[in-house]
Order: sequence, then structure tokens, then C-alpha cells
Amino acid sequence: MATKKSPEKSNVSKDELLSYYREMLLIRRFEEKAGQLYGMGLIGGFCHLYIGQEAVVVGLEAATKEGDKRITSYRDHGHMLACGMDPKGVMAELTGRIGGYSKGKGGSMHMFSREKHFYGGHGIVGAQVPLGAGLSFADKYLGNDNVTFTYFGDGAANQGQVYETYNMAELWGLPVIFVIENNQYAMGTSVKRSTKSTTLFGRGLAYGIPGEQVDGMDVLAVKAAGEKAVAHCRAGNGPYILEMMTYRYRGHSMSDPAKYRTREEVEKMRSEKDAIEHVRDLLVNAGLATDDDLKAIDKDIKAIVNDAAEFSKESPEPPVEELWTDIYA
Repeated sequence: MATKKSPEKSNVSKDELLSYYREMLLIRRFEEKAGQLYGMGLIGGFCHLYIGQEAVVVGLEAATKEGDKRITSYRDHGHMLACGMDPKGVMAELTGRIGGYSKGKGGSMHMFSREKHFYGGHGIVGAQVPLGAGLSFADKYLGNDNVTFTYFGDGAANQGQVYETYNMAELWGLPVIFVIENNQYAMGTSVKRSTKSTTLFGRGLAYGIPGEQVDGMDVLAVKAAGEKAVAHCRAGNGPYILEMMTYRYRGHSMSDPAKYRTREEVEKMRSEKDAIEHVRDLLVNAGLATDDDLKAIDKDIKAIVNDAAEFSKESPEPPVEELWTDIYA
């Protein structure tokens, strides 16, 4: 049974590290701004922030090629940005404006981009897992070597439909990577209180699906595991499970005060395991970037996020007739 791994860092280029730093920082600054807009009443409904988990999507996207698909749950803004969706379109969707990816009708939990092969954002816990298997079934049927990344959390890992999907995916040899983002709390319930399983990826072994547990706070470890899983699927060996051990700094959603864990626990993760600070340390300690270089990147990212926020405020609300469009295929 595999355990957490730490990759060799000597073969990672300066440009790679800087790109990971930039992409993770974009997600974090975007989510911080989304939290502000929610507090101002500009984002309605639910809003689940990805702060703390950035290394998972950035590392896995580094292992993809054009044509690969991704589908996830309602904690989805980070996945959108990591696959290249425009921050302006994402933020406008959050604020319910016509300039958003779903014309302002999907909101935080339900936006899509066929261009970027991003298939949502799903509000029903675990519902995206069989859908992800369906996406990968299409690729197998068409005879290409694309893979589908199907993301879900530790809470969804207890849903029955996940295991029905495991069974079918292995029976049919589907090219799907099941990514369990184990942030250790399902809404407010600790994993330790909800399962006796020592690992979540290990449950796939009953269906013949291999997998491993990965340090989801280390973008290089995530990328290395992603490349291994992708090679497994592209070679026609069926599904693979990656259990990413990660952590969310904020509550389950914006309405969650997160009283089920201590402030000290969160601060300990922030100070010892932060994914962005880890890459920052690699860059600075190796002499690949200075503090001023990284401050310049942060300034640039903040400008991008502020532009997205302004766009989301200025974009009009969808007209009433939009209620009747896109209802049926």
C-alpha cells in the first residue's frame, strides 16, 4: 500500500516553479476577493472557497494534455482557474451576471466551459463521480487517449454512487482518475469520526483499482503522482485513485463559522504546510527568485483579480428572457 511521497526537486526548472507559484497565488487571491464580494452581498447563494487546497489542481493540471477533461464538486473556482478559464468570466458568474460562463444562471456551484473541457461544478454530493466516469466512457468509445479527472471530497467518499462507479469503471477499463481531495472535514465532520478506514484510496482495492495517498500540500508531489496516474490511464489500464491529503483554511462554505476545529490547528497548517509558501521557499532558497520578484508577481495577480471583480460588477444582469434559454438541449 503506497504512502505519501516527496519528489526529487533538483530536476524542476525555475520557469516551472514560477508558473506553479503564479497559478496557486491567482487561485488564492481570487478566492480572497470572492470572499470579500460575498460579504458585500454581491454574491448570492452558496460560496465554497478553495483557499489552502491550491496545490492539488495546479499540480494535476501540470500533468494534463489538450482534450483531457475535469469535473468536480461545488468547491470549484480553483479548478476553473487552473484549467485556464478567464477570471473575469468566473467572477461574473459568481455575481450572477450575463458575462459569466453560464450567463449568470449557474452561480458559484454550477458553471461550465466546453472550450476548457470543464464540466462543472455540481451541488449534489458525489453526483459528479458517475458523470466523470461517463465522460471517460465517451473517450474510450471514441478511441482516443484522453483522461478524465473526477474530483470529490472525503465526505463524498462515503456516498454509495462512488462505489457503484468504481465497479463500472474497473469493469469497463475506463480512463478516469478519481481524485479524492481529503481536506479532513466533510462539512463539519472530521474524517476520523466518519470512517474506520485508514485510507480512502484503499477502498478502491476491493474493485481492483490501484491508487496512492499523496501530500496534497506539495505541488511537486501532486504533479509526480498525476503523471503516474495519467500514464496508467493512457496505457489502457483502467482507472486510478489519487487521495490528496490537503486542508481548507476557511469554513465549509461562507456561512460556516468552523467551530468544529481549533484556530491553533488551522494556524499550524498555515505556518508549516502552506502550499504557496513551500514553492516560495524553493524559489528563494535556490536563488531562483528574490522577494522583489515574487512581490511583483503578487502585484500582477492582484491587478488581474481586481479587474475581474470590476468586470463582474459592471456586467449587466441577465435579461428576463434568459429564463427560457438553455433549458433543454
